[in-house]
Amino acid sequence: MSDDTTTILVGGIPISEWTSVRVTRSVERVVSDFDFAITDLNPGQWRYPIVPGDACQVFIGNDLVLTGYIDRYTPAFSSRQHSITVSGRSKTQDIVDCSAVWEGSQLMNGTVKTISENLCTPFGVSVVTLADVGPVVPRRNLNIGETPFEVIEPLARLRGLLIYDDVAGNLVLSSVGTDKAASGFKSGENVQSASMTYAMDGRYRSYSAYRRKTVAKLLDTGKESNLIATVNDFDVPRRRTKFIVAETYDAGGDVAARRAAWEMARRKGRSASVHLTCDSWRDSMGALWAPNTLAPVSLPSLGLDDVTWLISEVVFLRDAQGTRAQLTLMDRRSFLPEPYAWPFRSDLAEALRAAKEKQQAQAKGQKVSNP
Repeated sequence: MSDDTTTILVGGIPISEWTSVRVTRSVERVVSDFDFAITDLNPGQWRYPIVPGDACQVFIGNDLVLTGYIDRYTPAFSSRQHSITVSGRSKTQDIVDCSAVWEGSQLMNGTVKTISENLCTPFGVSVVTLADVGPVVPRRNLNIGETPFEVIEPLARLRGLLIYDDVAGNLVLSSVGTDKAASGFKSGENVQSASMTYAMDGRYRSYSAYRRKTVAKLLDTGKESNLIATVNDFDVPRRRTKFIVAETYDAGGDVAARRAAWEMARRKGRSASVHLTCDSWRDSMGALWAPNTLAPVSLPSLGLDDVTWLISEVVFLRDAQGTRAQLTLMDRRSFLPEPYAWPFRSDLAEALRAAKEKQQAQAKGQKVSNP
């Protein structure tokens, strides 16, 4: 295979005569996908048997870029041409599409990694960890009809992990990337076109986290007894407030406080994003652009000077307009997982809250009456 020849390997047969190619990978999606097409075929010219459901691998040059299955095979014709389109997704599609199976329906005594492995193994999906997955997670019941992804995603957030797929079709549990590409994107060098979005509509000047109590008490947001923490974004030019209520009981208020800080960092990071088209699929060392990788960006005409941002999504394209990559990049803080507290039952939460308040009162030497 020559450099950047795009090939689908199906049943051991490489197919590379494509006239149109698209492969999309992202750190914000669990399933990568592709569309390949060939046109101007003579009747009977297509000689490759492709059946929806076939296992496949997609290569760019000698580099594996996706491992999954053929989803759709679409032949078509008109008075002027014949065409065939083939589309598919990575192996992780099954953990997003299908219902999870777990004997006993109780997830307990496992880490995010071991629970993910048990949920993914029946679908032939392996789990790769690129960060500390933390200790055993609290017990959780599996609801009928839930997909493995719907179970794994909140567990990953609980441990501050991103989830996406890799080129081998594995599920990846990772922190926000710190690896850097060998080169980046610069006006006048390898950027064919670019646009920046600067936004203020999603940002607030203050983010206040409140403790969840009764509805009546929450109506009075001025009560400092309910307020856990406030963080400010002084770059917002006018008074815009955001109140965050702890969805679950959090004895120390730590998760709610971190949630307020996360809201500010994420919204601030996503208030500036760049979408660009690069003239190559690879960096200066020949590595394919990859999501969750940092890359330098310099686009002075758009007001963006020498920043290092995270690649969120990369789309490899080849068609009549040539070979190019479309990328989305943002500040890495934009991708920090949302702090998450495990949901206790309301009665247990109230008992824990009462016990904590009693302990605090006793520490201050106050008289405490038993309920």
